[in-house]
Amino acid sequence: MFDSSHTSSSLFVYRFRLRQRLIDVWISSGRRSDIITMVTAFIFALLIIIVSNQVWAFESSLKDALPAEGFAEEWAIEDEAKLFDKENLFDHINGEAELYFPYGFESLATANYLNDDDHDLSIVADVYKMGSLLDAFGIYSNYRKANNSWVAIGGEGFISPTQLMFYQDRYFVRLQVSGETKLPQDVLLACARAISGKLPAGSGQPKELDVLKIEALVPKSERYLAQSLLGYVFFRQGLIADARLQNEKMQIFAIREDTPAAARETFDQYSAYLKAEGQGIQLTENAGQRLVAANDPLYGDVRVVQAGRYIAGTVRVKNNQLAGQILEQLQRRIGAEAGN
Repeated sequence: MFDSSHTSSSLFVYRFRLRQRLIDVWISSGRRSDIITMVTAFIFALLIIIVSNQVWAFESSLKDALPAEGFAEEWAIEDEAKLFDKENLFDHINGEAELYFPYGFESLATANYLNDDDHDLSIVADVYKMGSLLDAFGIYSNYRKANNSWVAIGGEGFISPTQLMFYQDRYFVRLQVSGETKLPQDVLLACARAISGKLPAGSGQPKELDVLKIEALVPKSERYLAQSLLGYVFFRQGLIADARLQNEKMQIFAIREDTPAAARETFDQYSAYLKAEGQGIQLTENAGQRLVAANDPLYGDVRVVQAGRYIAGTVRVKNNQLAGQILEQLQRRIGAEAGN
């Protein structure tokens, strides 16, 4: 039997209601020799078994990503892995939990590994199950920086003297050292590889990032924001990255809506916002593409295009000519992605 203290509260409520309903039906069947009632009771019994099995699978699959005994000699797990869900994630990462929810957070398995020679030295290993590969990358991209030391693990990973983070498939893994200001890299790597080997192999980086793969892209600067790209509610979600051309640096972004009509509506909302701010907006339309050039009150000069179901642009522009060249690169990528 699984440990009920770590089960999702919503699943427990569902199981409890099923059980209560089953009891009611069985009482009813005792009063009436009704074949329909008996069949209904049997169906509810099956449902309880199915839900129990799903809960067990939920419990075991995520916990199993964490080595039950330890990941290397001199490192042993303290107690057992624990599970958290949306209801109690705050208990584990109070102050950060809200960051995870827009990325489809489902559950977290966490374990503490102690050093045999020094029990004050430990590694906290967290495995987050997110909504998708893109979501796992998105939460990971909130933590990485351009000067990170990169490690070849999962879709991508980085390491510091006290931390290692990586994403793989729809999972985000975070290792944190406690009790020391640094730890040999091979120890953190051993823990990370032990966890990686228990996760689905994955398929590398999200395909959605391809639209930003232009010549001017600054490598490993891409981020996926699951809500309010650039801080605007009408840009519900999207990708942003740094770009550099002839030593001129700016930011690029791309949003993929479900339909061209949805993209047009979002583009119109941004244009209306710029008009309301009175920032000298210029709107043009050519060959099915719509372009706005303006001064955004938050990001300075911007160039934004809507083509099909994509909206893409450059912000923090200082050289309009170079921004135009970068935007052309983005438009070519959009055309290539639309053809796939």
